[in-house]
Amino acid sequence: MRRSFTAASQRALDFASAWTTRADCSELTAPALLLGLLAEPECRAATMLARCKIDTAAVRARWPEVVCGSPTCGEPPRPLPFSVDAEASLQLACDRLGDFPQPLELATEHLLLGLAAADHEVAVWLRQRGLDPQALEAEIRKLYGYSCAGAFSPGVLAGESPHGTFSPGTCAGRGDIAASQETPIFRILDAAANRAREALRVVEDYVRFVLDDRHLTGLCKQMRHDLTAALARLPKGHCLAARETQADVGTTLTAAAEQRREDSSVVLAANLARLQESLRSLEEFGKVVDANLATAIKQLRYRAYTFHRAVEITRDSIERLADARLYVLIDGRSTIEEFRRLANTLVESGVHVVQLRDKRLGDHGLLERARLLRELTAGSGMLFVMNDRPDLAALARADGVHVGQDELSVKDARTIAGPEMLVGVSAHSIEQARQAVLDGANYLGVGPTFPSGTKQFERFPGPELLRAVAVEIRLPAFAIGGICRANLDEVLGAGFTRIAVSEAVASAEDPAAAVRELLAALSGNSHHEGTKTQR
Repeated sequence: MRRSFTAASQRALDFASAWTTRADCSELTAPALLLGLLAEPECRAATMLARCKIDTAAVRARWPEVVCGSPTCGEPPRPLPFSVDAEASLQLACDRLGDFPQPLELATEHLLLGLAAADHEVAVWLRQRGLDPQALEAEIRKLYGYSCAGAFSPGVLAGESPHGTFSPGTCAGRGDIAASQETPIFRILDAAANRAREALRVVEDYVRFVLDDRHLTGLCKQMRHDLTAALARLPKGHCLAARETQADVGTTLTAAAEQRREDSSVVLAANLARLQESLRSLEEFGKVVDANLATAIKQLRYRAYTFHRAVEITRDSIERLADARLYVLIDGRSTIEEFRRLANTLVESGVHVVQLRDKRLGDHGLLERARLLRELTAGSGMLFVMNDRPDLAALARADGVHVGQDELSVKDARTIAGPEMLVGVSAHSIEQARQAVLDGANYLGVGPTFPSGTKQFERFPGPELLRAVAVEIRLPAFAIGGICRANLDEVLGAGFTRIAVSEAVASAEDPAAAVRELLAALSGNSHHEGTKTQR
């Protein structure tokens, strides 16, 4: 996700990129972000931290594993992708200040708010040191002229007087509620809030224990935290006073379909729907009480839609690609007969996925080979993927299309090729892999792992990136880039049992023998699809 930063924030991020953990130097972590803010001593965030006696030494003492890895030749540190915790903090800052002019340019105090209000160890530590996110948000809002609209005042909930009496109309964006309507409105909001929280918990249990997906679990947990923060705008006493379960006419009404769930995927679907319905109810009735509450819930609802797609596509893709281990990329060869012989060999050898990638052929020659490949793979169980050309993939009735970071987006590819077609995305960093999940990709091509003769790259993320993806993401992912039998054990050791190769098969003296050797190695190291290391 692209964001805009002030000059001071960008300098802080540059400083933060110089700090890495000993275990992982590929991400900008939340502790590093905090150190980056402290390295910009004149910024507002550093001033706010100083009030709580938080300095670089205190942060280093708490996280001794964080080390300075900045270049020694005066070169600026290279930008790093944000870790899950750092990304969640940035998103939380944007969400909590959603009523500010958009797009929001993130200042250092905004970054600090996101760090303090999040649900990770840095946030907990900051709050223990006295940095109150509610008071911090109120200070930021006052600074920018938003002192009342949706603010979290220290010790006082928005919409609640210091004496605990709800005062409709006392804050900008809140309307007056007739006395006869107060209890029914708060009863609705209380019920919808409970349903949304319960649904989020059920969905989190699914992505955590069934999918075993750390990335999706983190996103779900953050939504749950942000929902709690948004609902804090409601006076808790009013919601509890309005609650009436014993006299609720709905408690005795139960549809037959609610009594049984065929499997866990049905449980998932039901609770994703319940989450979105509850958020809609909270948003609509929240407008009566607090317009800023409604705005915060609306943003959550849109995030829930994106999350829903990511979870369902991950689940469906795991099933569709359950047996896909060996993915071979081929070009159009010098003649169509040579292409036919190679394609037939791959089909007969049991390759699981074949991709047609050729930058030399014109559209006519490329489509001719694509249609031939579709004819040869039809009924074989082999999936046929077209590289970079969803238009030709649609014309050739391919099973999928693969796009790179500099090519069409997943959205554009689906628009052209249709919703049923598999869409694969190249990921050269963990941040790109996370974004591809949210974009709705069906699988990832992760690399380049090693140098290869078919495509040139300035740098190689290597097995380190494979390990990061294997730990965090359950969307099917193929390691790619210079992989052959000689280095396959290193790929397997990184947690991947899916590979995409080109030269190792297409340029081999005996492609069929090369396929058999790779399949045997992959088969001997594959595990059940439910294990975390299974890619």
